[in-house]
Amino acid sequence: MKVLLVEDEPKIAAAIARGLKQEKYVVEICHSGADGLGAALGGEYDVMILDRMLPGVEGVEICRQARAAGVKTPILILTAKSQIRDRVAGLNAGADDYLIKPFSFEELLARIRALLRRPDDLSSDKLQIADLTLDTVKHEARRGRQRLDLTATEFRLLEYMLRHAGQALTKDKIINHVWDFDADVLPNTVEAYIGSLRRKVDKPFAGRNLIKTLRGFGYSLDAGN
Repeated sequence: MKVLLVEDEPKIAAAIARGLKQEKYVVEICHSGADGLGAALGGEYDVMILDRMLPGVEGVEICRQARAAGVKTPILILTAKSQIRDRVAGLNAGADDYLIKPFSFEELLARIRALLRRPDDLSSDKLQIADLTLDTVKHEARRGRQRLDLTATEFRLLEYMLRHAGQALTKDKIINHVWDFDADVLPNTVEAYIGSLRRKVDKPFAGRNLIKTLRGFGYSLDAGN
């Protein structure tokens, strides 16, 4: 999953990004409000983490403008301000959650996971289609009862496809959500990873294949014929 992190303190940003990457997230960092606003309005993310106090454009204003532009991505605001009126201002601007500094990384991670859960599946950290399951907390994928031996990139790719099961996913969308924004990834890299994932998810198992090629467009994860 791809996270936008807007934080002007380099050490804090680096520490959060390091922890999230260890948890298989792709992280894009902006250190100023202006850059954060541009990214929030122009990029595709699964969750956005905004520091409230930023140079140029504050996090609450980024949130407000993103919501005004129709951006529905879950937003978590980080702040050193603990007064109720400050939290209310953030929530009224369209934020989904508010976390007061200092905080533990474990709490931040739990809140991100909560924001990423689908509304109809709030009680589970597992994604599933047919007999394919993926546990985002244990970082474990299974087809039926058999555990799949996936690399970190394969796991991120499978998670992205599961979260968008049944949807047509272009190579550009896959690149933007599975790899870091500064990674030098080509379309044939996506093809190679899709091929590797097929060899682990589909080929060893009898029955229908779940990973589909949409010629001229991209791929989908679909339990249909």
